[in-house]
Amino acid sequence: MKQSEISKLNLKDLDAKIIELKKKLFDLKMSSYVSELENPVLIRNTRRIIARLKTAKTKLNKDLIS
Repeated sequence: MKQSEISKLNLKDLDAKIIELKKKLFDLKMSSYVSELENPVLIRNTRRIIARLKTAKTKLNKDLIS
């Protein structure tokens, strides 16, 4: 997910996307414990996307308060 896509989302969409990606991250981690992942970089990329979404959510909250 690119930054331009993230900036178009509203608060509800950001929350939904964060929850969805956290579930995906959990599934990736569990499958990596059980067996070797085909692409282990997916865990790192998913973590980074979640961080970007949380940053955008914080920024949006601050903009709404101000």
